[in-house]
Amino acid sequence: MSGSPLDRRDFVRTVAAGLAVVPFLGSHGFAQNLLPRRRRVALVRTSDRKRGVSELLKLLDVRSPAGKRVVLKPNFNSADDTPASTHNDTLVQLVRELQERNARSITLGESSGPPQTRGVMERKGIFDLARDHRFDIVDFEQIDDRDWVSIPASGTNWPAGFALPRLITESEYTVSTCCLKTHGAGGVFTMSLKLSVGLTPKTIRRTMHASPNIRRMIAELNTGYRPSLIVLDGVAAFTDGGPSRGELKAGNVMIAGDDRVAVDAVGLAMLKLLGANRAIMDRKIFEQEQIARAVELGLGAPGPDAIEIVTADADSRTCADALRGILDQG
Repeated sequence: MSGSPLDRRDFVRTVAAGLAVVPFLGSHGFAQNLLPRRRRVALVRTSDRKRGVSELLKLLDVRSPAGKRVVLKPNFNSADDTPASTHNDTLVQLVRELQERNARSITLGESSGPPQTRGVMERKGIFDLARDHRFDIVDFEQIDDRDWVSIPASGTNWPAGFALPRLITESEYTVSTCCLKTHGAGGVFTMSLKLSVGLTPKTIRRTMHASPNIRRMIAELNTGYRPSLIVLDGVAAFTDGGPSRGELKAGNVMIAGDDRVAVDAVGLAMLKLLGANRAIMDRKIFEQEQIARAVELGLGAPGPDAIEIVTADADSRTCADALRGILDQG
């Protein structure tokens, strides 16, 4: 399975081999070639979500969805207004962009929580959108046992392991769309890494939320799959509270990339820029447990230097420069 925890052994061996070369390069060697690949994160300063999605995809050189069966994972934790849940404008524009790029099919898959998934989708008008914009829906609360893939507990903080939908683990092309917000129930923040909780059976989420290792467990869920595109809607943000209700501020920014750590790191920098709660403001970005564990697992950018923020206009560049300064503090 792609992204399996078993891949970590190869990752560790590769890193160890690379480090062994360093002493032989000398002060005039080519050590810069060992620096990590820079992950591109696109940023658009806007309050227009549809324009934001379109501009982000122009900035990013993402893998084409042409001919692929796309799985779209939104944030439908509840039906409350964005940033509590994915805005329908963001969702519709993503579907249009994928269809214009010749995606073979698009399936939205989600499990809300605590509310029932079907009720959340009904209140948000998702079934009507699916009919009008020609995409399918899978409610993960309703799938059969054989449609889940078990991930073993070994090497994780999950006492009995966890499970993810086969639709996700075998997806040809996965798109995640998340919101910019803090999490008042132990997660500290909820963006692309935390989005994975909506891929689990509801019964095992109780174990996670009761654990002191909740943030590390969130990161570990991400070993079971890898998105090809992540779109973070920061037009509105919760800077305290969350995930369904919180202190609301205007972020007027949209962010995208294909690296969950990089996208969440830029999102955390944006929360710091807006002025968030102490759990965000008093800790360096790469010391946040979700981020630190994801880096340990080789899931994304190992540090701020590995992130490149790309923009297309002066207003976006000014914002990106401010976020760069925050990122560089670690």
